Amino acid sequence: MDAVTQFKGFCAYNEKQAAWSAQAQRDLDPVGNGDDGIVEDMDPDRVQTVIDKIVFAGLDIPAGLSVEDIMTNEFINTSIGFPINLTPGTGVSLTMGRANWASGYIQAEIVKQVLETAGYSVSSPADIELGPSNTYSTMAKGTFDLWANSWYPGHFSWYENELTDDSLVADHVEPMDGLFQDSGVQGFLITKSWADEAGIVTMDQINRDPALYGALDADGDGKGEILGCPEDWTCDDIIENQIAFGNGTEPWDNLVETKAGYDAMFADFVNKVRSGEPAIIYTWTPASYVVEMVPGVDVYWLSVEAVLDDSNPLGLEGGASHQQEQDFTGLGPDQCTQSADWPCQLGWSAADIQVSARTAMLDANPFLRRLFPNIRPSILDISILQVDQTNGDGSEAHVVELATGWMTANADLVASWIADAAG
Repeated sequence: MDAVTQFKGFCAYNEKQAAWSAQAQRDLDPVGNGDDGIVEDMDPDRVQTVIDKIVFAGLDIPAGLSVEDIMTNEFINTSIGFPINLTPGTGVSLTMGRANWASGYIQAEIVKQVLETAGYSVSSPADIELGPSNTYSTMAKGTFDLWANSWYPGHFSWYENELTDDSLVADHVEPMDGLFQDSGVQGFLITKSWADEAGIVTMDQINRDPALYGALDADGDGKGEILGCPEDWTCDDIIENQIAFGNGTEPWDNLVETKAGYDAMFADFVNKVRSGEPAIIYTWTPASYVVEMVPGVDVYWLSVEAVLDDSNPLGLEGGASHQQEQDFTGLGPDQCTQSADWPCQLGWSAADIQVSARTAMLDANPFLRRLFPNIRPSILDISILQVDQTNGDGSEAHVVELATGWMTANADLVASWIADAAG
């Protein structure tokens, strides 16, 4: 204002306008520090991008013009930067949900506590516990804001669900980078002693041999049973499509999926394995299940002859997203069934385990769009905590205690995630 007065120019700028401008810059955050925490310095890479675009457009500029010819940070005071607000969530309340499988509890609680460290008031994820079949539509309707238990690409199938206003889940919910990329190893476990004795290599081999699929027929209906997933998950639908697909030309028509509570099915599987009985179950990591039934000791990962494509043989809504990839093939013969003709092929993509959140909430909290991709706890840490959880008393207090212990041990890491997003 003083400069405008002294220069006596045509510009009008009064105290009211200055106050409005200052407040708008606080609210809209149009200026801030660079990635280095310094204000007013220039980014050479961005300047080079401008030069490249000018050249591409054919504009007349000196040949060989370089970044150094037109900019320097030599005279920038590197000690000057805007103060970083490390609790930008102060005054904002968020509602979390979580998956109804126990191996997802700890990561959900850790994400909650990270958000609280950034100043947000966050509800307990345990207050809203759902399977994926209900999660995404419920989140899209605004019942809760986020969860930390998405398994992609499989869960993208729920994005095609239509709401009562004719919009899609995908119009209201989005995945956030972060957590565990390519870390959700999935597949079928088979009793090791049975596989060794019968020379079993693939699921397709079991489907072709009456003696093999008959050994899995517990109810006498003539079909062998694969212990699968509860009906409100996503893997249950994927397994149904896998059964219909088989190896692409030959469906697994002598096999059927059993859908029930997962922990009860796994307990049945454990009993059968320890008794040397034939059994097959779907499972995943990170989870304590492969600590209790160790591949190469108690079980093998069971190979398949072909990987489900996007053909959606059952015509399920969103079923094209059930497509898997030729991802996980690197396990040796001590852990995964294989032969000279059929290498190890689990038939499932290694999933991205991520946060998903309401788009409207993210738009209102742009800091979270920067924070979520930073939240990447060690997958080994989570696996160890899940074993501790399994060996505990099963209480929510124990889940919170384990997550709090991780937060304390990794306080500097969490602080760096928040500082980077806030800067």
